[in-house]
Amino acid sequence: METNRSSPPVRLRSLDALRGFDMLWIIGLDTLFRALAHTTNHPALVWWGKQMHHVSWDGLRAYDLIFPIFVFVSGVAIPYALKNKQDRGISRKKLTIQTFKRVAILILLGLLYNGLLDFKGDQTRFASVLGTIGIAYGTAALVFLFTRSFRARCLWTGGILLAVAALQLLVPVPGHGAGQFTPDGIINAWIDQQWLPGHLYGGSFDPEGWLCAFSAGFLALLGCLCGEQLRNRAVPQFKSVIQLLLGGGLLISLGALCWHLGYPPIKAAWTSSFNLLAGGIAMILLGIFHLGIDFKPRPDWSLPLQIVGMNPLTIYLICRIVPMASVSGFFFGGVGRLSSTWEPVVLALGILVVEFILLVFLYRKRIFLRI
Repeated sequence: METNRSSPPVRLRSLDALRGFDMLWIIGLDTLFRALAHTTNHPALVWWGKQMHHVSWDGLRAYDLIFPIFVFVSGVAIPYALKNKQDRGISRKKLTIQTFKRVAILILLGLLYNGLLDFKGDQTRFASVLGTIGIAYGTAALVFLFTRSFRARCLWTGGILLAVAALQLLVPVPGHGAGQFTPDGIINAWIDQQWLPGHLYGGSFDPEGWLCAFSAGFLALLGCLCGEQLRNRAVPQFKSVIQLLLGGGLLISLGALCWHLGYPPIKAAWTSSFNLLAGGIAMILLGIFHLGIDFKPRPDWSLPLQIVGMNPLTIYLICRIVPMASVSGFFFGGVGRLSSTWEPVVLALGILVVEFILLVFLYRKRIFLRI
């Protein structure tokens, strides 16, 4: 892991902006809208405030899409990062080693994020968000490095989707049978109970368990395919936007069909139906961001999002280590008290302001945390 003070290479601005947009919901925009919903009781804000909570099990809300979109975005970056290194003459062997190193570091950071240094023994949670991102990224990166054609990578992507569906639909779970979509009966739970040590976040399963991480590889590979198509075009083309929008619409339709036929979207189990819906929405968002940003010669409106999106790991870890609510209270507590019933909104907005000022400082100093 290194801190890079040099100017970053030429980047797909829409990718950084979409990553930044996604990160904002993780680092405080969700809390702001929950506070707005509670304070105003406006029907539209109340509805969106409800969207800022995960579904209890099956179904889909906007909050369920934040993590998969980030995995998708990490995949979009793969052709840009790895192909650029290949063009500079870096061998596949070295890139493979770097990939495994990055996966290992993300798993370790995930353990630290989960409280590894608390030394809780069997109560330590080994599965993590960062670990899942690492495994999904590693899967997509290795497929990209060791396959010769775009078609082969498409087959790998579809293969993961079908393999997960086959496991969840057809393989009998001891004591429950096959095709059971309950927290205890789904095969994810059995796999985690057998082979995932430590504390399981969901009790009988872990939403970032082994099968979930493998399933997330579909989204990383889907992003990789999209990134490869975008990178292969020297200048932005409307054809790319149409492909992303139509492809996303097709995946959403397939996901809705699976749901209708009894294979529900379950984010906590990363069902293939969930991957289809999340992947389709991610493709459409990428198409919209690509059209609204990359076809213009300058960053324009998207620069604040890019600033957030260029340091996602930094702000994610800082928010875990630093009590941002206390920092916001220190600077904005007085204003909040004077705002009476709007105090939760002021303090939630204060968290975002503090975080953004920090990210702007890092951006101006050209400090970017890389793995």
